[in-house]
Amino acid sequence: MKKYEYVYIEKGPWYPEYKNLPHRQIIDEYAKNGYSYIGYIPRDDGLHSLDLIFEIEVEEDF
Repeated sequence: MKKYEYVYIEKGPWYPEYKNLPHRQIIDEYAKNGYSYIGYIPRDDGLHSLDLIFEIEVEEDF
C-alpha cells in the first residue's frame, strides 16, 4: 500500500528570484527517509504556492 505526504511551499521555486527556496532540500530529505518525489499540485492561484507530493510503500495494517 502506498502512503502519500504533501508539503506546502509558497512562492514557487520555478521563478529565478526564488531559486534559493529549500524545495531541493525538502526533496532530498524525504528521499533519505525512503520517499519518492512524484510531482506537485498548484495551490491558490497556481503561480505562487504548491504542494510537493511524496510517496512511500508501507505495510497494510489489518
